[in-house]
Amino acid sequence: MLDVMIFITIGIAAGILSGLFGVGGGIIIIPALMFFKGFSQLKAQGTSLIAMLPPVGILAFIEYYKKGNTDLVGGIIICSAMLLSAKFGGQLANMLPMNVMKRAFGIFVILVGIKTFFGK
Repeated sequence: MLDVMIFITIGIAAGILSGLFGVGGGIIIIPALMFFKGFSQLKAQGTSLIAMLPPVGILAFIEYYKKGNTDLVGGIIICSAMLLSAKFGGQLANMLPMNVMKRAFGIFVILVGIKTFFGK
């Protein structure tokens, strides 16, 4: 049950931030799966592709899947949570002043970069 809650939380965060900043799964889902679930880079990338599969990534996903570098259930849960939460992020983005959006996005990208660079 804890795994499902982690996947839902990652999906909600990815949905909100995708709607808010227009960022894809790579900058949100992959680092979150590595940090919170201990996934390898490849497994995180393969699982992220499941979540993004409807719009992009089918051929790449197949390659990751063949090598065992996906978590199918986790990817589907993240996709569902993203679908339900992205609208909220889009609404929030349209309410905030542009200078706040620019600064928030810059800080977000820097923090993800620092965590990725210095993390395991």
